[in-house]
Amino acid sequence: MNIKKGDNVMVIAGNNVKDVGRTGKVLAVFPDKQRVLVQGRAMVIRHTKPRQQGEQGGRIEKEGSIHVSNLMLVCPSCKKPTRVGHAFVEGKDGIKKVRVCKKCGKNID
Repeated sequence: MNIKKGDNVMVIAGNNVKDVGRTGKVLAVFPDKQRVLVQGRAMVIRHTKPRQQGEQGGRIEKEGSIHVSNLMLVCPSCKKPTRVGHAFVEGKDGIKKVRVCKKCGKNID
């Protein structure tokens, strides 16, 4: 997957029309399901029971997962949503594979 935890992404499609075109920070990535949790996007309501004495139940609003194909990475240098390319950079630890912005060509990692 080209999206990692902590990246800034833009929602480009999906069921929540109000979220399309908005950005958010990636909270968690689930590569086996190809889904991502984005902060403040795709909000769902969970009804919870009180589990312990004195605890309160009710409706809790939290982030739902979004399929990775409905997201686009926002480049930190040019601040535009972009596709992700890969390049090999030589450093202290040897050759390393890094993510590259397709619009400006700069390193994302």
